[in-house]
Amino acid sequence: MLSESAAAVVTATLPAVQANGEAITGRFYQRMFAAHPELLNIFNRSNQATGTQKAALAGAVVAYAEHLTGGGAAPWGPILDRIAHKHVSLGITATQYTIVGRHLTAAVAEVLGEAVTPEVAAAWDEVYWLLACELIAREARLYTGAGVPENGSVWREWRVREKTAETPDVASFTLVPADGGPVPGFIAGQYTSVAVDLGGGRGQQIRQYSLSGRPGADHWRITVKRVRGAAGAPDGMVSGFLHERVAVGDTLRLSPPFGEVSAVGGEEPLLLVSAGIGLTPAMSALAHLAATAPERPVTLVHADRTGAAHALRHELPALQERLPNLSVRLWYEDAAGGELPGVKAEIAEGLVDPALVPLAPGAYVHLCGPVPFMTLVRGGLLRRGVPSERIAYEVFGPGMLR
Repeated sequence: MLSESAAAVVTATLPAVQANGEAITGRFYQRMFAAHPELLNIFNRSNQATGTQKAALAGAVVAYAEHLTGGGAAPWGPILDRIAHKHVSLGITATQYTIVGRHLTAAVAEVLGEAVTPEVAAAWDEVYWLLACELIAREARLYTGAGVPENGSVWREWRVREKTAETPDVASFTLVPADGGPVPGFIAGQYTSVAVDLGGGRGQQIRQYSLSGRPGADHWRITVKRVRGAAGAPDGMVSGFLHERVAVGDTLRLSPPFGEVSAVGGEEPLLLVSAGIGLTPAMSALAHLAATAPERPVTLVHADRTGAAHALRHELPALQERLPNLSVRLWYEDAAGGELPGVKAEIAEGLVDPALVPLAPGAYVHLCGPVPFMTLVRGGLLRRGVPSERIAYEVFGPGMLR
């Protein structure tokens, strides 16, 4: 809990911090990377370039301060779990929190100037360390559960056994441990981080990709969409590297599986809703259920630009044969030629209408796709009476649903 004196100071200064949040976090990143350029190998440079990372950090710090002072409505347990899983998948260490704290406090003082008295600095330092300690504790438990030794590395070498072009912009990579050791199990809906050395003096970058294959198989599979820059945003560094430069027989560094979201839930009817490359956890869930609970009622709703852009759809006929209670509803922006031979599916043209998403009573819902898409669908399901605790969703990048 925030001390009484600090709570009063934080409450009084919260509007100023909130108004200057992005300026503070922008200055924070400048300071930290100048002092510790090695941290550029951990942070997503594309999100840095577009400014989304500093906006997300500013929002998180302000929201946590509101939570501590009783002004926020967000349930912080699930949010902290999500952040902790992302951090351990990147190999974040407890000592790095000291670096972040030092430069964040200095950035607040630089941006707000004389308004930051010693009392104000101490109060916001208390906010930061309460957040940091909660995350450090969660992350320590996750590292232990994943078998990562104290001060050890999360990274393991994996060999590319197969590389499959799914669409012109999507490729799947079948991976096996390079050391010949066991393949770790995972829960459908979890992801792995992939660390690549970009070459040309550009250093390392890390991205998370959902595991798109069946849990319990003798390999892992990730399915990667090549990110093409739009509206001034850069092309995806890692996705471009994987598509252009990684071939069968090459090795990649992968983290253990992490992610707090299950795509399968319990035994209730399951509704999987995805858009674009967000289909990957849904495909993992279907493969898992085909092997473990083939009679379970499942509805798959997927949205894509066209049938040709719909990756992995060639796997649906075999899955529907093995899952007799699987129904499929597809929305294509352009439905011409979108028919699926061998699959019983309803196909509509246009964007997903949440009011028309099939919904079984008591269903567990899993969403994955762009944040605006998930926000739209989640809002529609909430209005239809689905409790928020029965709607799970995965967010990649700095965006966050509430």
